[in-house]
Amino acid sequence: MISSRKQLKGVVVSSKMDKTAVVEVSRKVPHPIYKKYIIKTKKYYTHDPENSSNMGDMVSIVESRPRSKMKKWFLKEILKKNENIKKWFNRKLD
Repeated sequence: MISSRKQLKGVVVSSKMDKTAVVEVSRKVPHPIYKKYIIKTKKYYTHDPENSSNMGDMVSIVESRPRSKMKKWFLKEILKKNENIKKWFNRKLD
Protein backbone atom coordinates (compact mmCIF):
# COMPACT_ATOMS: atom_id res chain seq x y z
CA MET A 1 0.00 0.00 0.00
CA ILE A 2 1.41 3.37 -0.99
CA SER A 3 0.96 6.17 1.51
CA SER A 4 0.25 9.74 0.39
CA ARG A 5 2.13 11.13 3.40
CA LYS A 6 5.49 12.77 2.88
CA GLN A 7 8.53 10.89 4.18
CA LEU A 8 11.93 12.44 4.91
CA LYS A 9 15.27 11.23 6.22
CA GLY A 10 17.42 13.31 8.53
CA VAL A 11 19.67 13.51 11.57
CA VAL A 12 18.48 14.10 15.13
CA VAL A 13 19.89 17.41 16.36
CA SER A 14 18.21 17.47 19.76
CA SER A 15 16.15 15.05 21.84
CA LYS A 16 16.10 16.88 25.17
CA MET A 17 12.35 17.52 25.16
CA ASP A 18 9.89 14.90 26.37
CA LYS A 19 8.47 12.84 23.47
CA THR A 20 9.96 15.29 20.94
CA ALA A 21 13.01 15.15 18.71
CA VAL A 22 14.36 17.88 16.44
CA VAL A 23 15.39 16.41 13.07
CA GLU A 24 17.51 18.29 10.56
CA VAL A 25 16.87 17.40 6.91
CA SER A 26 19.38 18.43 4.22
CA ARG A 27 18.79 18.68 0.48
CA LYS A 28 20.82 19.81 -2.50
CA VAL A 29 19.34 22.59 -4.65
CA PRO A 30 20.90 24.26 -7.69
CA HIS A 31 21.51 27.99 -7.39
CA PRO A 32 19.08 29.83 -9.73
CA ILE A 33 21.79 31.88 -11.46
CA TYR A 34 25.11 30.06 -10.98
CA LYS A 35 23.73 26.48 -11.16
CA LYS A 36 26.09 25.37 -8.37
CA TYR A 37 24.49 22.93 -5.94
CA ILE A 38 23.90 24.36 -2.47
CA ILE A 39 22.99 22.34 0.63
CA LYS A 40 19.84 23.69 2.28
CA THR A 41 18.80 22.42 5.72
CA LYS A 42 15.52 22.61 7.61
CA LYS A 43 14.61 21.52 11.13
CA TYR A 44 11.45 19.55 11.88
CA TYR A 45 9.97 18.95 15.33
CA THR A 46 8.88 15.31 15.40
CA HIS A 47 6.78 13.25 17.80
CA ASP A 48 8.87 10.50 19.44
CA PRO A 49 6.49 8.64 21.80
CA GLU A 50 9.10 6.28 23.33
CA ASN A 51 11.94 8.85 23.52
CA SER A 52 13.99 6.29 21.58
CA SER A 53 16.09 8.66 19.47
CA ASN A 54 19.35 10.24 20.54
CA MET A 55 21.44 13.05 19.13
CA GLY A 56 23.19 12.06 15.89
CA ASP A 57 20.83 9.20 14.94
CA MET A 58 19.76 8.89 11.31
CA VAL A 59 15.94 8.67 11.31
CA SER A 60 12.99 8.48 8.97
CA ILE A 61 10.04 10.81 9.67
CA VAL A 62 6.49 10.84 8.29
CA GLU A 63 3.99 13.67 7.97
CA SER A 64 1.07 13.36 10.40
CA ARG A 65 -1.73 15.33 11.98
CA PRO A 66 -0.63 18.29 14.12
CA ARG A 67 0.36 17.08 17.58
CA SER A 68 1.10 20.58 18.86
CA LYS A 69 1.94 24.05 17.57
CA MET A 70 5.31 22.91 16.17
CA LYS A 71 5.02 19.10 15.84
CA LYS A 72 3.50 17.95 12.57
CA TRP A 73 5.83 14.99 11.91
CA PHE A 74 6.05 11.52 13.46
CA LEU A 75 9.23 9.47 14.00
CA LYS A 76 8.76 6.36 11.84
CA GLU A 77 12.01 4.48 12.50
CA ILE A 78 15.64 4.84 13.46
CA LEU A 79 17.75 3.96 10.42
CA LYS A 80 21.18 4.18 12.05
CA LYS A 81 22.18 4.67 15.69
CA ASN A 82 25.03 7.06 16.47
CA GLU A 83 27.75 5.14 18.33
CA ASN A 84 30.14 8.10 18.63
CA ILE A 85 27.87 10.02 21.00
CA LYS A 86 27.82 7.08 23.47
CA LYS A 87 31.63 6.95 23.44
CA TRP A 88 31.76 10.70 24.01
CA PHE A 89 29.39 10.53 27.01
CA ASN A 90 31.33 7.62 28.55
CA ARG A 91 34.59 9.57 28.19
CA LYS A 92 32.92 12.64 29.73
CA LEU A 93 31.72 10.66 32.79
CA ASP A 94 35.16 9.13 33.53
